Amino acid sequence: MRTRGLKKLERKKPSLERLSTAIPWEDFRPLLESFFQQERKSPVGCKRINVIIMFKILVLQQLHNLSDEELEFQVNDRRSFGRFVGLGTMYSIPDATTVALFKERFRQAGIFVALF
Repeated sequence: MRTRGLKKLERKKPSLERLSTAIPWEDFRPLLESFFQQERKSPVGCKRINVIIMFKILVLQQLHNLSDEELEFQVNDRRSFGRFVGLGTMYSIPDATTVALFKERFRQAGIFVALF
């Protein structure tokens, strides 16, 4: 059952929702995964975060000019950011350090400037 506020948001079609449906995000997956194909040394520990989710987080950061720490807070705090990124209530939201490390790997690979 959807809440009244959520229904109201869906009717308005906020810009993030339009952006989410307008861009074929999965088309980016092969490029993104090609830079993050390290073999896991052990099945122990956290699973790697979905590269599409991390890419969308970086898109939000660029669109709203947010620091890594502010981005972490906003994705936790704003329902629209969480929905755009694709994180439900059961997912843990990447922290500022995870975002910074992901962004640095983009830079080292030379694709950060090309994508942004």
